Amino acid sequence: MEGHPGADQDCSPQEGAQAPPRQEGRLLGHPEKRRQFDSVDESIDDEAVPTGKEPADQFYALWGPVFEREGRFSEPKNGPVPQLGDANSTREQVNEFYDFFYNFDSWRSFEYLDKEINEGSDNRDDKRYTEKKNRNERARRKKEDNARLRNLVDKALSVDPRIKQFKADDKAAREAKKNKGRPGANGAAAVDPRKAAEDKKKAEEEAKLKAEQEAKAAEQEKSAKADAKKQKEAAKKAIKKEKKALNKLITDNNYFQAAGAPTPQVIEAQLNELDSLCEKLEAVKLAEYRKKAEAASGAEAIKAEFASAAKEAGIGASAFA
Repeated sequence: MEGHPGADQDCSPQEGAQAPPRQEGRLLGHPEKRRQFDSVDESIDDEAVPTGKEPADQFYALWGPVFEREGRFSEPKNGPVPQLGDANSTREQVNEFYDFFYNFDSWRSFEYLDKEINEGSDNRDDKRYTEKKNRNERARRKKEDNARLRNLVDKALSVDPRIKQFKADDKAAREAKKNKGRPGANGAAAVDPRKAAEDKKKAEEEAKLKAEQEAKAAEQEKSAKADAKKQKEAAKKAIKKEKKALNKLITDNNYFQAAGAPTPQVIEAQLNELDSLCEKLEAVKLAEYRKKAEAASGAEAIKAEFASAAKEAGIGASAFA
């Protein structure tokens, strides 16, 4: 995409999608590009979702904005996006809402994160390789986004107080039908009002204690996830840095070919293997092999370090052998 912000020449997809003011102005006048940008707008956090452990009376306030955010990707041909509603929504309205999102038809796409193709390059094989990688990355991101939305809807459905009430009503109706004609209220013996009040108070106290414990556990889980996310991002950046340096070693040494331009098969095999190395080895290991390769004398010695890395990664027939 022309004017792709933050694009570089390494093998990783673009990390951000924040368009500069001048480019954003151009996007506003181009519906297709505007959609591509909106699909990955960094100002909107897809991961901002309730834990599912919040009090029931907060369900509508917490989940309503989440579904409004997701609903913006609905294809216009499908008509208005149904609202989450409230405690007074009918069973039909609630079922219609969940049916809509379980069968959600999204226009969201991920072209905006494509690796930029060097249109000035004469190497058509490089262009085809980049285009293929972009298509695969788009398909992967789309699949992951569909799964993310499905999990989100599953979570909301599991904690929706209306669904719980519908199930309770259905159960009560079955019991009433079953006990019809029996002596006493619903066929049951009379209940001592004093004991009923005591039982209710005890249940409320237990529910309060449980809610406090769950809230504390949720906070601890949130903190642990935040720490894990930071570590994951740091590792991702380190691998990206090493991948870029290793890619440069390959291209600077003409894909380890003695003379002439390397064949498309050689280029694709070595770049695919570099992808595999970066997936299977940690950043520390990649750095070790990169330093050895940089210190090696001659293309064959450098190539040998790549072959050693492939062996440690468990790659059988290495393209660097």
